[in-house]
Amino acid sequence: MDFSLAEERRLLQDSISRYLGREYAFDARRKHAASPEGFSREAWNQFAELGLLGLTISDADGGMGGTPFDTMIVMEAFGRALVVEPYVATVVLGAGILSDAGSPAQKEQWLPAVATGEKLLAFAHSEAAARYDTRHVEARAKKDGAGWKLDGAKAVVLNGGSADALIVSARTSGDAGDERGISLFLVDPKAKGVTVRAYPTQDGSRAADVKLNGVAVGADALIGHADDALPVIERALDRGCAALCAEALGVIDALNAATLEYLKTRKQFGQPIGRFQALQHRMVEMTIRAVEARSMAIVAASGITQTDARERSRLVSAAKAYVGQCSRFVGQQAIQLHGAIGVTDELIVSHWFKRLTMINATFGDADHHLARVSDLMLSERE
Repeated sequence: MDFSLAEERRLLQDSISRYLGREYAFDARRKHAASPEGFSREAWNQFAELGLLGLTISDADGGMGGTPFDTMIVMEAFGRALVVEPYVATVVLGAGILSDAGSPAQKEQWLPAVATGEKLLAFAHSEAAARYDTRHVEARAKKDGAGWKLDGAKAVVLNGGSADALIVSARTSGDAGDERGISLFLVDPKAKGVTVRAYPTQDGSRAADVKLNGVAVGADALIGHADDALPVIERALDRGCAALCAEALGVIDALNAATLEYLKTRKQFGQPIGRFQALQHRMVEMTIRAVEARSMAIVAASGITQTDARERSRLVSAAKAYVGQCSRFVGQQAIQLHGAIGVTDELIVSHWFKRLTMINATFGDADHHLARVSDLMLSERE
């Protein structure tokens, strides 16, 4: 497979890599992650100046009209640098949902502000009892005059503590687990009845648990049509999975490069340990997994462009499952080949490994996505 990039994407890749190499060294990243919000507003504004925040927003909505392959370029570079800014939460998920299903007024209010870095979004969908079932929504929204009143709880909302608006899924009819009956709402996190508890995750990123207690929103808060939001949610999560596959690829490449360099310089018995054949074999296997992960990240980006939802989900889940397996193998081998220092907080290798672990668990782990592919294939035969 030809993995070469078109000229425009090569320029995009070069500009991101130059910026991150100059401004986003490991020490800077640690400083951003330890800040009160868990990321740097200055770096976020510079992403906006580079055009990254409006990359996939349409021209009409203040963006550049890019494709999932442009997102892949960005996320791969972000993976290498371990970027902690809320790109997936705001750009991939939040702006993606509003682009797909937002009203003209919602798009006008939020999408240009996302592209310029002024506003942040977060997608509050997961619930504690849902596991990875996208249909499982217990939060409720009831008609309240012309508007709605929301009650319920959401768990592990990516960057929910820093968002200017939450995109909340709630059930407007039916029971938890039903495909129909789910709706999406724009909710002000500072509105009466909203409680946001933010916390750091194990990889240095941020998430939040959100509680909704009789939160009143207007009729204009509804995104798309009532009861019919599941296809929008599933497309958003598939888009998130494709972005994470690209990010994992960046981490895998970085881990392989660091491990190879370590094997060349670390000496035992008077020679570099990379001269031992057993370690060479491991390094070759890690390199092969990187090539495989790259091909599957491309499959995921390609899958997002599919108009058939089942085919899109099949391609994205196949990629997420396989990239998850590659991530686990490369991460574990890199830690083992680095010996005891591989798990120290001072070495970036341990942070790459933690990020791969979190990527694998986010939006469904490898086992979940393998089962999803199996279910889709079996249902086609019925």
